Amino acid sequence: MAEISALFWDVGGVLLTNGWDRHSRERAAKKFSLDWEDFEDRHELVVSRFETGRLSLDRYLDRTIFYRDRDFGKDVFKAHMLDQSKPIDGTLDVVARLAQAGRCLMATLNNESRELNLYRIDHFGLRKYFSLFMTSSFLGVKKPEDEMFRLALDLTQHEPEECVFIDDREINLEGADHLGLRTLHFKNAPQLEKDLQKLGVKF
Repeated sequence: MAEISALFWDVGGVLLTNGWDRHSRERAAKKFSLDWEDFEDRHELVVSRFETGRLSLDRYLDRTIFYRDRDFGKDVFKAHMLDQSKPIDGTLDVVARLAQAGRCLMATLNNESRELNLYRIDHFGLRKYFSLFMTSSFLGVKKPEDEMFRLALDLTQHEPEECVFIDDREINLEGADHLGLRTLHFKNAPQLEKDLQKLGVKF
């Protein structure tokens, strides 16, 4: 069996909390007294373009929230969006040890809008750990599409069996597994470390 030489990490749900998922949007709708059904309908119409880099955060907010006058400003709403991001207990400690060991390429592979992704990279110091950020808004394609994983292999020039893809959603793991990558279903940091060790990843 090939030695593991690359680790591809989901961000939301593995390294950090999900940045702008349904629960985050529900909290925003409650805080800002939004019509939930209208907000969610508008979100669904534009989210694919938003997460593949074809719609800026400002235009996303224009389409979903600020298509009419509000009693709060766009900057206030953006600040609330960004404040939803928190580290998941223990994962960044595991990541830091792997990065320090230097035995594997460390890269993210995630679905996220450009502005939110860049904020999270900066705010949580992810450049200390990862040398490559393969995000849907940079690549123009989303998980679980096979193309996302093909791009990851092309960009890193690794063979599928040399790579481990880590995600908290099983549907995303299916796409990676289909192309021959090894997969790890994330539940918590202790389980993550144990499963990586079982795959032969050295810390």
